[in-house]
Amino acid sequence: MPQNSPFAKYLLGLSVSFYLVGHNNQKPVAVMYNIIMNNTYNWYSLLKKPTWAPPSWLFGPVWTVLYVIIVVTFGAVFHRTYKGELSGLVALPFALNLLFNFAFTPLQFGLKSNILAAIDILLVLGTLIWAFYALWNVSPDLHWIIYANIPYLFWVIFATVLQLTITYLNKVSV
Repeated sequence: MPQNSPFAKYLLGLSVSFYLVGHNNQKPVAVMYNIIMNNTYNWYSLLKKPTWAPPSWLFGPVWTVLYVIIVVTFGAVFHRTYKGELSGLVALPFALNLLFNFAFTPLQFGLKSNILAAIDILLVLGTLIWAFYALWNVSPDLHWIIYANIPYLFWVIFATVLQLTITYLNKVSV
């Protein structure tokens, strides 16, 4: 991406804005974060969950490891696409996967919508499988990306079953 492109300028402006808001107004940002997170934690803790649901504290460490894998592997796909070595159609399911992945938390915890989160996690799983298929058929030398993402696939399968179960257990009668 050229450094003087509108998108690059947008990202730079966004980064500077987040830095200034976070750096200059740490107390209001921290207070808002604590209010939102406490409210969210209270809501999530009241949901009916299956007995096999992992403790809440486990999600942070698992996603930290998975995001490192995602950054390295998806980054390789996007870099090769940018260089013209891969088609944009191969990168599309990876981009959509990131979009759906990042949408999950606002849907589940911001909107507190189990049904939207269930739909979203199905889209995360679907785009991940699509990404594997797209990459497998195009470039054998990039199969390492698929192998490296097997933990992500297993976690997303688990998260999908968990979210669908939580959605079912907490369904609202119409």
